[in-house]
Amino acid sequence: MDALHGFKDVQSLSFQRPIIRRLILGSYWVVILFAIPFWWRLTSIERIALPSNRVHAQLEKQPVFPVNVQLDGSSFHGRASLLASELNELLAKSTRTSTRWNNLDIHVTLDQNAARSVYTVAVGNGTVVRHPRHLILSQDDASSATKIADVLTGLLAPEASSRVQRVVQYSKRYRLAFTLLNEDVTSDQLIHNWDIHHISPVLSRLSVLHDFLIESQVQFHAPLAFEPVQIVSENSTLYGLTPEDLTVFVNSAEWTLSSSVSEDPVLHFLLFVPSSSRRPLHILDTQGSPTQHAVFLLPQWGGIYILNHLEHVGTRTHLTAVDLSLVFSAFVNQLSALLGVSDLPHGVKSDDPSILSDWQVDAVLRYRALENIVETQQTLHSIVKLVDQIKNMPVDETVRGDVQNALTALEKAYQSTAGLPSTILHWSREALSSASHAFFNPGMLALLYFPAEHKYAVYTPLFASIAVPLVVALGRELHAWRREHRTTAGKLVYHIQS
Repeated sequence: MDALHGFKDVQSLSFQRPIIRRLILGSYWVVILFAIPFWWRLTSIERIALPSNRVHAQLEKQPVFPVNVQLDGSSFHGRASLLASELNELLAKSTRTSTRWNNLDIHVTLDQNAARSVYTVAVGNGTVVRHPRHLILSQDDASSATKIADVLTGLLAPEASSRVQRVVQYSKRYRLAFTLLNEDVTSDQLIHNWDIHHISPVLSRLSVLHDFLIESQVQFHAPLAFEPVQIVSENSTLYGLTPEDLTVFVNSAEWTLSSSVSEDPVLHFLLFVPSSSRRPLHILDTQGSPTQHAVFLLPQWGGIYILNHLEHVGTRTHLTAVDLSLVFSAFVNQLSALLGVSDLPHGVKSDDPSILSDWQVDAVLRYRALENIVETQQTLHSIVKLVDQIKNMPVDETVRGDVQNALTALEKAYQSTAGLPSTILHWSREALSSASHAFFNPGMLALLYFPAEHKYAVYTPLFASIAVPLVVALGRELHAWRREHRTTAGKLVYHIQS
């Protein structure tokens, strides 16, 4: 009996005593309550407010380029004042009826306005554009305001719808990859090297838009992935490429067209030398008849020239600049088309056909600046829309700073419309760069596809096994405490009554 009594005393002093047990249980809950603020802070997502109102306001704004066309009064023989008035009326009407003029504010004057981009129009022997920004009209084109307006429309507001599909997306830098492809390595006219330096004049004119990195290579075995159509006539046999063949002409499986690794977009220009057994290789029209064309364009990719005639080369293995004059003239036209440069209007020539005119460069500058501004507006709107829709998307100070920088650059672009087109292109490029940097910020993309439901799925198995015993123990202790409280109260009442 003494041993049993001693055991009960020891038990009464152990953790089974109600007060000790409740203190231990309470310590768990105290730790949990103190940990909750730290857990909340460490798992919370930083969401700094974006300037949404400024972003939405940008969607309603469009840049307007003020342009001044100055008529040379002496060459119009006293008709300059009347022509200027008629041209302003015609151009104002075109602005209301055609989208081509939406972003141009053109005024025809007799006096030069230094605050506007100035283009000079005079009368001469032919319709020619000259440097800098001069237009010489023939007597026939200068005979009426309607004809002059048609010429100015083609120069200042070239049609953009026909070139949208072929023009590459704007980039500050492009790599131009020139590749000479020998179809048959056993050919007796195998070309080993070639000169490509005479494309430089055009690149210098376009340097205000892009930076160019040039690379070239020669491949000695470049077979086609298909069999050209064989056309047999009484006098000769030739081979043809159908419109369907042109779309799969590039043999990507066997042709290594890019010789370096870079994030810069690449424009390819291929000089294809057919095998002597497949020469001449013509392009067929939709009716299957051979055409005289040996060049074609792959939209947003590059251009291809088929070199059929090598008689002037003889046994030489090197193609000189003279040999390639027609080839690179075609490559220049293809490069201009891919970069968004419009051709001169029908009937208008350039005094130096080897380079682009100021009218063409200014038009593509405005086109690219407007394109960058619209894309920046859409990118900023997408950022704000995503942040509003995805409540757990983080937005840190870097993202907000990029958005604000893009908005600031847009404002500067609008303010610089009266200056040189290159200035607005610069600010539109800065705006697009900042907006793209914000949109592709790694911090935002990390939780883009990690909604709150995923968070609950991660935490529930971790905390459920801990929380259930603690909640059950807390409930049991509360029930025991209330029962003890009722028992103690009953005994106190009984004692008082006694």
